[in-house]
Amino acid sequence: MSSTNSREAGTKRSTTWIITAILVLVSLYFVIPVLWVLVNATKTTEDLFSTNGFWFGHTVVLWDNLKNVLTANGSVFPRWFLNSLLYSGVGAVLATYFAAAAGYALSKYDFRGKNVVFGLVMGGVLVPGTATALPLFLVFSRLGLTNSYLAVLLPAVVSPFGLFLCRIYADAAVPSSLIEAARIDGAGELAIFHRIGLRQMTPSLVTVFLFQFVAIWNNYFLPLIMLADDRLYPVTLGLNTWLSQTNRLPQYYQLTIGGALLSIIPLAILMLILQRFWKGGLTEGAVKE
Repeated sequence: MSSTNSREAGTKRSTTWIITAILVLVSLYFVIPVLWVLVNATKTTEDLFSTNGFWFGHTVVLWDNLKNVLTANGSVFPRWFLNSLLYSGVGAVLATYFAAAAGYALSKYDFRGKNVVFGLVMGGVLVPGTATALPLFLVFSRLGLTNSYLAVLLPAVVSPFGLFLCRIYADAAVPSSLIEAARIDGAGELAIFHRIGLRQMTPSLVTVFLFQFVAIWNNYFLPLIMLADDRLYPVTLGLNTWLSQTNRLPQYYQLTIGGALLSIIPLAILMLILQRFWKGGLTEGAVKE
């Protein structure tokens, strides 16, 4: 009996070590690029090419580099940054609300073709954004909406994955008996959705918002084909514009790296603030009672 327990304990320790090693490797995979950006944002252009990429240069000029980022090209970077906040913030809020409304409706109402609608929406999850970018450009071009804020905002308010998550979570977290009780008390359907449905679905809403915000913030291809005015660029497209000039002007390397460092800050803050809701939204909405 004792030998069996010893073998089981040894197996558990081995499994723990293997899992820990895998987690460490995955963590390094994500942390190393951020570390590289942070270290190289402190260097001069000369040190960038003459020192190891993961060690500091002879002179630490982080604040000078960041100041140059904020003032270069007529202080265009702050505008790109605000554009990204606009696209991501407004797009994520609207996408979350629409996903919640649609998911709640598919979960709590019975109507003909409900499963067909849900299946079509799930098909949208399988379609990559790059495949829809060109058709969207042609449609928006006909409507005269290209090279405008709406050209990036309107596609961002649709989240098939968000609808899927909200439906699953509404099934698990919004009791039908509570909805019926509200109806008996005379509450309208919109009031029930806003006062009961949204409150019960809060963890899933935060999860959808976080996913959508990050997706819009990192989006590059759609703004590339939709926008021609650099004043409308998000951070991703603006930094790529700077990077394309590094062959002629090496100092743009530092502007690009410094801008990349600043662009990480909102995502890091958002993740730290919303991570507990994010974990709850993924786990609680995954099981239906």
